[in-house]
This record gives sequence, C-alpha cells and structure tokens, in this order.
Amino acid sequence: MASSATTDAGGEEHHLTIQNIRVQKLPHLLHTHPSLRSHPNPLDANPFFHPSSEFYITPSDVVLRHILHGVSDSPEPRLAYHRAGPRKTVYFDPGHVRAAIVTCGGLCPGMNTVIRELVVGLWDLYGARHIFGVAAGYRGFYSGEPVALNPKMVHDWHRKGGTVLETSRGGFDLHRIVDGIQDRGFNQVYIIGGDGTMRGMVEIFNEIQRRELNIAVAGIPKTVDNDVGIIDRSFGFQTAVEMAQQAISAAHTEAESAVNGIGLVKLMGRSTGHIALHATLSSRDVDCCLIPETDFYLEGRGGLLEFLDARLKENGHAVVVVAEGAGQDVIPRSDVAHVEEKDESGNPVFLDVGGWLKSELKKWWARDHVADELFTVKYIDPTYMIRAVPANATDNLYCTLVAHSAIHGAMAGYTGFVSGPINGNYAYIPVEEVARAKNPVDTRDHKWAWVRSLTNQPDFENR
Repeated sequence: MASSATTDAGGEEHHLTIQNIRVQKLPHLLHTHPSLRSHPNPLDANPFFHPSSEFYITPSDVVLRHILHGVSDSPEPRLAYHRAGPRKTVYFDPGHVRAAIVTCGGLCPGMNTVIRELVVGLWDLYGARHIFGVAAGYRGFYSGEPVALNPKMVHDWHRKGGTVLETSRGGFDLHRIVDGIQDRGFNQVYIIGGDGTMRGMVEIFNEIQRRELNIAVAGIPKTVDNDVGIIDRSFGFQTAVEMAQQAISAAHTEAESAVNGIGLVKLMGRSTGHIALHATLSSRDVDCCLIPETDFYLEGRGGLLEFLDARLKENGHAVVVVAEGAGQDVIPRSDVAHVEEKDESGNPVFLDVGGWLKSELKKWWARDHVADELFTVKYIDPTYMIRAVPANATDNLYCTLVAHSAIHGAMAGYTGFVSGPINGNYAYIPVEEVARAKNPVDTRDHKWAWVRSLTNQPDFENR
C-alpha cells in the first residue's frame, strides 16, 4: 500500500498509513500552542544514559492494537498507537516544570510505586525539582494544599500498600479542579485512577484545552479488577491474583478438612471476572467459578446446587469462587431504595453475593438433606486484604515502566493520553478511547473454556 501522512507541528505523524497500518492521532500541546519552544532532551546530558541513534522513539515507532489476524480478514488498515518512550525533543524546560500527581478511587497494589517512580523519574531523568502530591483525590485540587515531593521522601513507598497521598471517590467539581491546577501553576498533571477517574480526566483535559492552557495531562490506568480496556492489563492485577490464590488455598483447606465442606471465596470484580478467572486457573482447587459475564442459577437441572451436591458426593468437599458483581440479577431485592443507591463515584452499590450464597447453601442443605448429616460453609472475603497489600515484583516493574512512559510523553508535549502496555509494548492512547473502552471476560474464548474444562462446572444454559 502506498504511504500517506499528515504531520503536526510537533513533528509527529498522525493518521499515518504505511503497509496497511493506521496510527491513531495523539493530542500535542503544539496543537493549541504552535509557538511553543522545543528543547533538546535532557537525557542527552544524563550520565546514566548514552543515547544512540536507536535510543529515541520516532514517529514511525508504533504498537499494533491487534496482532492476530486471519488471512481472510478485511483489508482495512490496522489500528496502531504511538510507542511510548523518550523523544529527542521535549517541550518543557525542566527548571520550569511544576508537576502534580493525584490518586483517585479505590486502593490497588502498586499505587505508591507509581507515585514513587513519577517523582524519581521526573527528578533524576529530567531534572525537574517542583513535584507535588495532591491528597484525597480530585477534591484535593481545591480543598487542600499540595505536598512537595522529592526522591528522598518517596524512596521506600514502593514497599507500602495503599497510597501515601491518600485517595477518595467523588469530589469531581470540574471548574474548581481546573481552577486549582491553573492557580497553582501546574503545567504537568499525572492522574492515577480507574475508569471513572479516566472519564473525569477527559473532562479536565477538554476544559484545559478550552482555556488554552499550556498543561500536559497524562493518565495512568489503575484498576485491580483489570476492567480497563485496550491495555493488556492494569498494575496490581497480578498481585491481586496471587493474593486471591492464597485465599482459595485457605478455602480449599477448610473445605477438605470438614465433612461435606464448602469453601466459598468472594473476589473483586464488579463488572469483570478477570481476578476470579485467573485465580481459578492458577490454583486448580476451584470446583466452580462464577463471574459477572455469565448468568447462573441455583435450583433445578443444571443449576449450582445440583452440581455441588454431585461434587460433595464424589469428593466430600468443594470450593466455589464468585466475583462480587456476579449474580446481581438473581439476588432478591426487597428494598427499592437500596437498588438505586450509588457510591461516591456514581457506581451502583452491589448486594453481597457471597453472603447471599452462603445463606442459600445452608438453606438448601437444611431443606434437602437429613437433619443429622454434617455440612459446613466457610466463607472468605479477602477483598480489602488483596487491594491493600504492596505490589509484587512483576507489578512493581510494571509500575516503573508505565510511570516513566507517562513522564516521557508529557515531557515530549503530549497531552490527553494514557500510557499502558499493548501486546507487551508500552504505548500512548488518547484518554477518550480508554474512558470508553471496556474489558469484559470473553466467555467464548479458549481461556474461559479452559476454566470450564478444569472445574467441570455447568454452563447454566440448560434451565
């Protein structure tokens, strides 16, 4: 295919089509500030780097959105994103950088590592000296004073769970947030959060664009549930799976040590069952995995109770893993006001599927079995333990790379983007796409089939 391209003022080629590849457009500060002055990348003079001709990322370095294609697929150009990494030219004088870092939403392993690496990367790689933490989420931009950060202060944060900056849900007042950013002279804003936070980032970015402010806004997706779309996975997910596996192991021990014992584990996963799925595959002790993407029912042929009855007769014990968002349509809802309840982020407040299942299992046994036949349900909910622990080694490495990718992008003048891995390579993705994208478990693919083949659980389609 013939190649064609349009080049913006920053030298990056957008909607570039070469060899049937179309590169997604990425916002740049030069789009609203065409006279912005460029500078040589400070990494040229950094004693720890020896830039070669291949060191800096160029406009032709891209990451494909999809790498698997059939020979009969459509000849339409394949979507790609600009690869993350240092550029030869930057659009910020490091001495004039005033960076703000904010964490929003729930806790997730690795949040402190991301903060630490943003501070260390800005300080050591680019020589920025004015770096601030915004406490308590988005509301911190207008309700408190930012905290000055430096490498000495954050040196051991990666060993801590939670977020030292503190976080919160809600508090999104667009104009007060942007006023706070503008009044404090921040010209780089790093936003760490989940899908709701990314939707808020879209509004912040658009308002900054509307005001024509010279401010780069970079996002780092954070969701322990792994429900952010486009990227391979979010930081903290592998730690969560590792901790979930420990909870499953404990439930299996409890169930195996009892007569007719059932270990019931509720894991995180409001809209997606990735943690439950991966923990099930890695533990091999699970008899049934219930996730939001598939319906299930209790009574009748092909139901959960029939399956568990057969499993108890065969093995004497069983382990059930359920994601928190599963079964919301089958749990009785007696309080209409409760159904409509929302949390501070606007998410619906879920009913406790774990507690409900425990109760239903006990009712079933008392109803359908002889009175003196032993039966035990051990219910484990490790939610807060999982999300509050420090990141493991794999996630810590991820956090370092994604933080440094965000820094390189912001210093190069990009804005309104999210950094994250796509097919194993870090890329810059327009935040509008990330805010819209979902990442449900595909129950038609091989991974879910593998779960069913390991557990032999019903497909709940025979009712």
